[in-house]
Amino acid sequence: MIRWIITFLIIAFIAAILGFGGIAGAATGITKIIFYVFIVLFLISLVKKAVA
Repeated sequence: MIRWIITFLIIAFIAAILGFGGIAGAATGITKIIFYVFIVLFLISLVKKAVA
């Protein structure tokens, strides 16, 4: 998932440099969603390991 986050951040950065604001905003939004999903899954895995 981290690889996807980095990929979308690079896409957003390049799109912003080239002036494609809509694409940069969309890529940034996707990056935020993936990041939050990653954090939730990471916390769930930590809790599972602590309980087991």
